[in-house]
Amino acid sequence: MGRRPVTVRLARWSAEHPWRAIALWAVFVAVCFVGGNAAGLNEATSGDQAIGEAGRASLIVDAGDFDDPAVDNVLITSRGGALDQAAAKSAADDAAARLRTVAGVAGVGQPVTARDGSALLLPITMSGDPETASDRVQPLRDATATVQDAYPGLRVEQVGGPSIGQALDDTLGKDFKRAELLSLPVTLAILIIAFGALIAASVPVLLALSSVAAAMGLSTLASHLVPATDTTAPVILLIGMAVGVDYSLFYIRREREERAKGRSGLDAVEIAAETSGHAVVVSGFAVIISMAGLLLAGDVVFSSLAIGSILVVAVAVTGSLTVLPALLARLGRWVDRPRVPLLWRLTAPRTGRHGEPRAPRLWPAVLRPALRAPVATLVISVGLLLALAAPALGMKLKFPGMEDLPRTTPAMQAYDRLTAAFPSAGTNHVVAVRAPADQVDRVRAALTGLSTRAAGDPLFAPAEADGPKIEVSADRRVSVLDVPTPYASRDDRSVQSLERLRGDLVPAELRGIPGIEYAVGGSVADSEDYAQHVRDKLPLVMGFVLVLTFLVMAFTFRSVVIAASSIALNLLSAGAAYGLLVLIFQGEWAQGLLGFTSMGAIVSWLPLFLFVVLFGLSMDYHVFVVSRIREGVRSGLPNRDAVSYGITSSAGVVTSAAIVMVGVFSIFATLSTIDMKQLGIGLAAAILLDATIIRGVVLPALMTMLGDANWWA
Repeated sequence: MGRRPVTVRLARWSAEHPWRAIALWAVFVAVCFVGGNAAGLNEATSGDQAIGEAGRASLIVDAGDFDDPAVDNVLITSRGGALDQAAAKSAADDAAARLRTVAGVAGVGQPVTARDGSALLLPITMSGDPETASDRVQPLRDATATVQDAYPGLRVEQVGGPSIGQALDDTLGKDFKRAELLSLPVTLAILIIAFGALIAASVPVLLALSSVAAAMGLSTLASHLVPATDTTAPVILLIGMAVGVDYSLFYIRREREERAKGRSGLDAVEIAAETSGHAVVVSGFAVIISMAGLLLAGDVVFSSLAIGSILVVAVAVTGSLTVLPALLARLGRWVDRPRVPLLWRLTAPRTGRHGEPRAPRLWPAVLRPALRAPVATLVISVGLLLALAAPALGMKLKFPGMEDLPRTTPAMQAYDRLTAAFPSAGTNHVVAVRAPADQVDRVRAALTGLSTRAAGDPLFAPAEADGPKIEVSADRRVSVLDVPTPYASRDDRSVQSLERLRGDLVPAELRGIPGIEYAVGGSVADSEDYAQHVRDKLPLVMGFVLVLTFLVMAFTFRSVVIAASSIALNLLSAGAAYGLLVLIFQGEWAQGLLGFTSMGAIVSWLPLFLFVVLFGLSMDYHVFVVSRIREGVRSGLPNRDAVSYGITSSAGVVTSAAIVMVGVFSIFATLSTIDMKQLGIGLAAAILLDATIIRGVVLPALMTMLGDANWWA
């Protein structure tokens, strides 16, 4: 007898020594989690995230080492009609007197009247670290609320970066907490329906949660090599729950299926390890390859997401090969207890006369067109998916701006009133200049001329009465000028104003100064430069993922045709998901249905991230289904019967896994921010398409049409 596969050897040891395996897993998770917390998180700085010319502008500003304290404001407006200037001045004086006594306030400026007289603005400078200002702004808001009570005829409100930051932290914090609280019961409920037994449903959740906990600790340690961002932890949770549940489903379903055929518990675990365990290793490796492609983007955000995702997938694969067999061996038939009466009768494993797993009647009916008329079925289904993918050709990429944040909070409503009364307080371009200290006067004169020329252009906001605000560093080497535009950050006119600055105004004013270095940054520049960065890196990442995935699939199935068809089907699935995203989010027809305001574009980072996630997760299903088809071929079934066997025998587990993913991803679509909505809907729609049309129609039609050629070379 040949040497048994490593998955079987691991499973057998774990099944024969269940308590040791379980204890080792518990120790591993605890050490990873505690060790990560002890090491502390190394978060990415603004310099780590510098991209394009906007990134160079940010680095120049950082080099100036400016004293840039947090600034909030008290905005005073009328509740209707013209603003009573005397009452507004009295309210501003009252607010200034109260705020000067509040801890954390370094100074209160002079009130500024809007150009049209519709508002009065009182600037407040906060002390302490600007990064934590939103955590310390509440006493200022309380003082402003007291002034509001004293002047009921006016609208007196706090507005500015710290206030908006606090409001968004509260809103998004509640959003994510709700998503986390909902994802667990939703996943558990779906698994109870899938298994019809409480213990069987709980095991995948336990493995997924422990994998996430271990990966969180490991990613914290890894952050000292690749700095982490605030998106790393949510993505670890998202990916970890998805793959952890998937891998457990594959394994437990096969183990139950073998026990239903009359095999002993140990034999059932070994067969599950040899079949589903092998599929888990291959699919996990495919996911890791996909995520590793993000490292080629040369971007700390994508790099941190890649590291976090790779770690949680690797941990989930390890858990499914070690502690999962131990749990199944220790539980034995208790894994099917306690049973949910009606659900158990519907989901209990059933076998046919020859011991093969029997699928629900739905799947033979779905498969019938693909098996009887594969060419016609393939042409029609692929044509429909290509039509769905076509809108992706018109995809636009932008960062969400302040205008895309939820308007449910008073702070954002106040922000709208602020930018209406003071346009220069809205969108700003940042002109950052570094030059020898002896050129500071020439730089100042050039920036003053630039500000004057911009103020006369309708693409920019009118000049302020007190002239341009030019900041100069203490060493006189760095100068910074804000050039405001009255348009929203994702408005096309804001982009035009950026192009005007970069292409004409800034070079015309600054060229000729010896030793000068300059760049134009700001929120509009960040969005445009990052979108271009994604466009530049997407082909490189896609090429890396496609080539390595092709090699893995060719090696696993010993077939060039299977490898090529796997790539084609996953590209088709990703393209359809892109097209669906564009249809939903670049238009306005779905706004009321899904509760968002269209930004006329897709969030810049989403296409690259979505591609690698979808490509990786789609491989889970593909490897599992094709493995079952190959089992049928090796057992002597004709190609058509092997395809039918592979699809129907895997239909239950693939459907259950897809429903879990769709359920969890759909919860993220309920969050307030547009980027999370797009991510949730994009992932949910793609997984749904992949598990139904791709695996239930396109794949069987293609493999039936190809026949024995599937296994060529």
